Amino acid sequence: MLAEAAPAKVNLTLRVLGRRPDGYHDLESLVVFARVGDRLTFTPAEPLELEVRGANAPAAGAVSDNLVLKAAQTLATRVEGLKLGRFVLDKTLPVAAGLGGGSADAAAALRLLARHNDLGVGDPHVFAAARATGADVPVCLDSRPRVMRGIGDMLSPPLDLAPLPAVLVNPGVAVATKDVFAALGLAAGQEMRTQDGEPIPRDRAPLLGFLIDRPNDLEAPAISLQPVIADALEALRALAGCRVARMSGSGATCFGLFESQRAAAAASRSLTAAHPGWWVRVTRFA
Repeated sequence: MLAEAAPAKVNLTLRVLGRRPDGYHDLESLVVFARVGDRLTFTPAEPLELEVRGANAPAAGAVSDNLVLKAAQTLATRVEGLKLGRFVLDKTLPVAAGLGGGSADAAAALRLLARHNDLGVGDPHVFAAARATGADVPVCLDSRPRVMRGIGDMLSPPLDLAPLPAVLVNPGVAVATKDVFAALGLAAGQEMRTQDGEPIPRDRAPLLGFLIDRPNDLEAPAISLQPVIADALEALRALAGCRVARMSGSGATCFGLFESQRAAAAASRSLTAAHPGWWVRVTRFA
């Protein structure tokens, strides 16, 4: 049996540059990965199978629609004789939460299949399968900080960033990405801004300053759909040592960046006590 972690993807920034004539939105986002996530195991077998377990398994939807299966099937069409097997997904991340959980799961499946079939993760067939599976899957393949552009199809080289102590908070609501973009209200062909050409600082203090000036453009439309997101952000900002609080992706998960890991751990305990129904995790981004 082989196993892979599927770490949560977090958008430290998310700028919407505009909407293409074909209806897709051009984005620019600094992406990092948390030390929390799902876990995927693989046992060689026939035929291809998937079992989903864990606290958030019921919210993950039909197994037949899971991106793990889509990724495996997509790679099988590109690699003749690909050896498949049985996957078991331990689903701990909240669903439809702005953490790229499904994409991270799919990327973990591709890494497992690559190992089992003596393919490198950088193999062009593996990368092509990732792109065909979903817009966020390629950046999750090696789970390193990068800038994503376009619809997620253009990736910068990996970035060497200082670790960031953090707390993740989901206030218990799901937000559909398509609904958030609809609430943003851009017309096809409409532009909002140009690409950001400023270099991304590596060290923590200047990096935090860089992040403060670059919000998530989807935060306001997501809050219009689920006002409790604003409550989560307010709760994070009120915690001692919180330097930046922001929503990730299209929501509803928010994150707080803290001065130290000790401050993040204390904040997590305080937030859990105050809001026992929320999903709260202390972590570190890298």
